[in-house]
Amino acid sequence: MYGTALVIMFLAGWNDGTTGPLLPRIQVVYGIGFAVVSLIFVFNFIGFAVAAALNVYLTDRFGFGKVLFFGALSQLVGYALEAPAPPFPLFVLGQFFMGLGIALQLSGANTFVAGLKQHVSTRLAVLHACYGAGALSSPLVATQFSQMPRWSFHYLVSLGLALINVCMIASVFKFRTLEAHLRNASIGIPPGPNDDRAGGNKYKQIMRLRDVHLLALFILIYVGTEVTLGGWIVTYVIDLRGGGPSSGYISSGFFGGLMVGRIVLLGVNKLVGERRAIFLYGILCIGLEIVVWLVPSLVGGAVAVSCVGMLLGPIYPLVMSHSRRIFPPWLLSGCIGWIAGFGQAGSAFLPFVTGALASKVGIKVLQPVVVSMMALLVGVWALVPNTPRRFD
Repeated sequence: MYGTALVIMFLAGWNDGTTGPLLPRIQVVYGIGFAVVSLIFVFNFIGFAVAAALNVYLTDRFGFGKVLFFGALSQLVGYALEAPAPPFPLFVLGQFFMGLGIALQLSGANTFVAGLKQHVSTRLAVLHACYGAGALSSPLVATQFSQMPRWSFHYLVSLGLALINVCMIASVFKFRTLEAHLRNASIGIPPGPNDDRAGGNKYKQIMRLRDVHLLALFILIYVGTEVTLGGWIVTYVIDLRGGGPSSGYISSGFFGGLMVGRIVLLGVNKLVGERRAIFLYGILCIGLEIVVWLVPSLVGGAVAVSCVGMLLGPIYPLVMSHSRRIFPPWLLSGCIGWIAGFGQAGSAFLPFVTGALASKVGIKVLQPVVVSMMALLVGVWALVPNTPRRFD
C-alpha cells in the first residue's frame, strides 16, 4: 500500500514537471500568448478547487479506496484528451480532469501515510521525494518531445503511467475505507472513535479550525511557488538568458533538487527542528532567488535554481508531519485531505497569475513574483502554532 502511494506521488510529480518544457511549444503550435496559454493553469486550478471542496464529503460517502480510484481514472481521462493535440479548448479541458484526479489522489496518499504508526516523518519525506523523482524525470522526456513534430505524444507516455496507477490502486486498495486498511493491516492508527467531539458534521468541524486554513494557505503558496518556478523558468531562461531548446533540462535540475533535498536534509530537519527548519529554508531560498533575478548568468542561474529546489523540497513533508501534532486525531484525515487538496490548487492558480502578468510586462515578472511568494510563505508560517490549540 505504501508502494502504491509512492507511485501516486511519482505520477503527480511527473504531471507537474511536464508543463514547463512544453509551454513554449504549446504557444507556437496553437499560436497563443502568455495570457491564453495560462488557461492551462486556470482549468487545472478549477479541477483542484472542485476536489478540495468535495474530498471530505466524497471520502465519507464512498470511502477512501473508491475516491482514490476515481481520482486515478480522472487523471487518465485528462491524458487521453491531450494526447492527440486536440483544439485548445479541449486540451485545457484535459487539465481540469488532471487537476481533479491528482488533488484527490494527493489528499488520499498524504492521509494514508500520516496515519501510519511508525517512522511517519521519514516515510512522508520519501513519499514526497517520489514526487520530486517524477518531476525530475518528466522534463527529460518532455524536452525531447517538445522538439518533435508529434510533441503531444508525450501524453501517451503519461497515459501509460496513469493506466498502471489505476490498476495498482484498484488491486491494492480494493475500494475499501481507510479505517479498514489501517486497522486490518495493523500498520496504522485509524481515525478516532465517533465520540461526542467527532459527532455532527465533520466538514463544519474542520472548517472551524483556524489552523487548517493557515496550513492550507501555506501549502497553496508553497506548491504555487514550486510549480510557478518549475513551469515558467524554461521560458524565462530562453527569453532573458539566451537559453536554447535544451533549457528544459533546467526544470529537471530544479525538481531533481526538490527530490534530493527531501532525503538529504532529513538530518538537518531533526537537528534544528521542523519549525525552525522551514524558516531557515525559506530565507535561504529568497536569497538564492534574488541571485537568479539579478545575476545575468545562464549557468549560475541554473545552479541556483537547483539549490532552491533542494531547499524547498523538505518543506511539504515537514508541514504534513506538523499537522499530526496540532490537529485533533478524530479530524486528522479530513484536515490533511483539505490542506493537500486546497493547497494543490496553488499549482494552477499562481502559475496562471504569473502568466497573466507576463502577458502585460514580459516574463521578467517571474522572479519578483517568486521572491514575493517566498516572503509571504515565511510570513504565513510565523502564524502557524507549534502546539495544538484548544478544540471545543
